[in-house]
Amino acid sequence: MLVLRSLLFNVAYYANLILWMLVALPILLLRRSMLLVIVQLWVRSNLFLLRSIAGIHCEFRGREHIPQGGILIASKHQSVWETFALFHVFSDPCYILKRELMWIPVFGWFAAKLRMVPVDRGARSRAMKDMALAAKEQVAEGRQVAIFPEGTRRPRVLSRLTNSARPISTAR
Repeated sequence: MLVLRSLLFNVAYYANLILWMLVALPILLLRRSMLLVIVQLWVRSNLFLLRSIAGIHCEFRGREHIPQGGILIASKHQSVWETFALFHVFSDPCYILKRELMWIPVFGWFAAKLRMVPVDRGARSRAMKDMALAAKEQVAEGRQVAIFPEGTRRPRVLSRLTNSARPISTAR
């Protein structure tokens, strides 16, 4: 049953994503604030799908402790969930993302309209300077800047290490 619900949720999630992207396409010609409204509706629909299909109830605690205005958010990047859930928690998040994501048709257009900060990871120290400057500008505008310090989603390192570890013999 778990596999079936997971499969059904994934199909619904991507169908929902495509539907909202099609709805939002004409909004690219309007103000950024209009696109933010659409993104908030998309996020709520994802949380509804999680609850109704997968039986996952998301609870956001401590929101009253989040300071108003511009802040920096460092989030562990474990799944797609936190990328849309942060839009539910913060009013106008600005993600720092790898530059290649901006090249994806439609998605990249939305990311540009929402003024996300692309980073050229190959540029090393120059990328860090550019990212810091762009993040500082966004915080000064009162936006919540979200960064995933670990970068790309990865499998758990510990389980990979323990599965490949060989016993060490101390006997001579």
